Amino acid sequence: MTRRMLGSLGAVVAGAVMLAGVASAHITPPVVLMSDRDAVVALLAGAQRFFVREVRLSPAEQAVIKRQTGWTPDEDFYRFYLGRDGQGRLVAGTIFVTEFTIHGPVRVAVSLGPDGKVRGAAVVELTEETYPWVKPLIDLDFARDYAGQDSRGHFHLSDRLGSLEAMPQFYGQVISGLIQRAALLFELGVLRRGDAS
Repeated sequence: MTRRMLGSLGAVVAGAVMLAGVASAHITPPVVLMSDRDAVVALLAGAQRFFVREVRLSPAEQAVIKRQTGWTPDEDFYRFYLGRDGQGRLVAGTIFVTEFTIHGPVRVAVSLGPDGKVRGAAVVELTEETYPWVKPLIDLDFARDYAGQDSRGHFHLSDRLGSLEAMPQFYGQVISGLIQRAALLFELGVLRRGDAS
């Protein structure tokens, strides 16, 4: 009986130690800067009709993306929100892309025109920990530096952002990489498949 009680007590103590370890783990909650709906409406400004297009990339398309960016698409399918005018012409498409960093995920919405060029981008979600590093980028509207570029553009931080500290620069590179991925996904998943018309 005593042996059983000591075993039970040992299990309780081990459980308490594990819970204390979990409680002290570094967990940061998400910060939602913009809802998906608000991002789609803002980034597809000028559209009168909206459609959702889900695209599965072929192995050949995945190989093109890996060759061009070094990134291997990791989703089973990608969802594009397409906005069309009253005559059915594509105004723009928006896609949400995410990068999982050591400090948590960063999620960005990117809008692309029918020519495959970036129209705009917005950080929609990140973690509480990364927010202070990304906020200076948002305040400087750094995403405008990529407007007008297609998937072959130069997606690195512009000279005007060179004075930022190391972590904002790091996250600027992460986000600019996401914008480039979005442009490439849109080119391969929508434009080359004839969905722009």
